[in-house]
Order: sequence, then structure tokens, then C-alpha cells
Amino acid sequence: MATLRDLGLSEYEARAYRSLLDAGPTTAKELSRASDVPMGRIYDVLSSLETHSLARSQSASRPKKYVAVEPDTALNRLLDDKLAELEEQAEQYEAIVDDLTEELDAAEPVEEGFWTAAVGPEESVDLLVERLDAADDRIVMVAGEASAQFDIGDVGELVAEHLEAALDRGVEVSLLMSPELVDTLPASVGERYTETLADHPSFAVRTAKSLQGTFNLIDDVEVCIEVANPLNPGGAFAMIDMKDPEFAADALEEFAPRWETAEPLAIGRP
Repeated sequence: MATLRDLGLSEYEARAYRSLLDAGPTTAKELSRASDVPMGRIYDVLSSLETHSLARSQSASRPKKYVAVEPDTALNRLLDDKLAELEEQAEQYEAIVDDLTEELDAAEPVEEGFWTAAVGPEESVDLLVERLDAADDRIVMVAGEASAQFDIGDVGELVAEHLEAALDRGVEVSLLMSPELVDTLPASVGERYTETLADHPSFAVRTAKSLQGTFNLIDDVEVCIEVANPLNPGGAFAMIDMKDPEFAADALEEFAPRWETAEPLAIGRP
């Protein structure tokens, strides 16, 4: 059950405010008795309620009397205070992330080869977008066919979103697709590419026939490959990520001539 404490009031402040609502204009002494807030604390509690604009006082009366602000107004003021507090905290966390990003990026990269794998649609997509987000200089994507593992509409839009973020931070993106895959793309994906990617100077998309499989090359040192199901060639069940400069160089060597002879494509344009 929600309480005033959920919006930042102390137990004594919540008791005093509720008692003020019931009692109407009242003195501190009367409020102390009605709310069970100790007399030694009641003035501090009332002062805090006034600071939060949840209560008003009648200074001219002797003794001074207090009255509660209407609940709708009081709750909205507490909500505004909480939202402002959360916004400030969010800015603080963002500043911490910026500082730590600079600090951690300054560390020397590990050159030793490393590989990892994700099994299942959600885990595979998470690994893919994680590696796209890690790119600093270049992303090469080769997609020969739609994956039975992924919803191409949802994943296509998600990938487009992360490619857009990569472009914004200065990454060059090259996308090579089979004509058959282009024909299967939902309209929503084509619109996303057209509106956010197609005109970007660092983004290029081309088509080439006879492409098999799907892989992504990150910064010329890392390859993220979709693994086909050996018992069902039309399906897939995993994503393997390998950080291996030598393997990546071989993949890039295979990619380069196919890219040069591929046909430029303006997605979503007539």
C-alpha cells in the first residue's frame, strides 16, 4: 500500500500532515497530541512541511496555527520534488558514466584472441548489438539470407537503431545484402533506413548475388557470425563472436572484391 513516505516524507511528517487534514487549523501543541509526534519534534516537523509547501501557518494568531494544503496540490508538489530529484540523480549518473568511459577507454586494449557464443534468439541479438555498440571505426555487415532465428522486422529496426548510434559517433558502416533478403525486408525497416541512414556520408549499402550466411566485421579485428543449425540449414541457433585480427583480416580480404563489384542500393527509394 502506498504511503506518503514513498514520496519522501518522514514518518513524523506523514503523521502530522494527515492529522492536519483531519483537524483543520490547529496549534503545534494540539497537533502533537493528535498525531503522536513528540512535542520536542513537532516544530521541526511543521517547519519541514512548510518548506515542502504542504502546510501553511497563521503567524498573526497566538498561539500560531497551522493548516494543511489540499491533498491534490500537496501530492503534486511532492511528485514534482521527486521528479526533480530523479532528474538530478540521472544527470549525476550520466556524468559518472562519462568519467568512467574516458578512464576505461584509456586502458590498453587486449590483443590476445578471444571468442564467445550466445545461444538462442534473444541472447544472440543482445550479443550482436553489444558488439555493434563497441565499434570505434568501422562496421562491415554481410547478410545473405533472413534468419529463421530472428523476427526480421523487430531485429532489423533494432539493428538500424544501433547502426544510427554508431554513425553518430563517427563509425563507418558498410552493409552488403543479397537481393533476396532486400525483397523480404518489411516496409518499416526500409523506412527506418531511408529516414535515418541512407543519406549519411559514412553509410553505404550494396547488393550482391550468391551470398551465403551472415557475419559482421567490427573494427577489422572482430567477427560476429551467425551459426546455422546443421540439422536445419534454413535455421540458426547461435551467434559466435571472435576477436582475432588474423581471422578478421581473412574475412575482410574475402569481402573487399565482393563489395567492389556489388550494386549500390538506395533502400526505400524508387
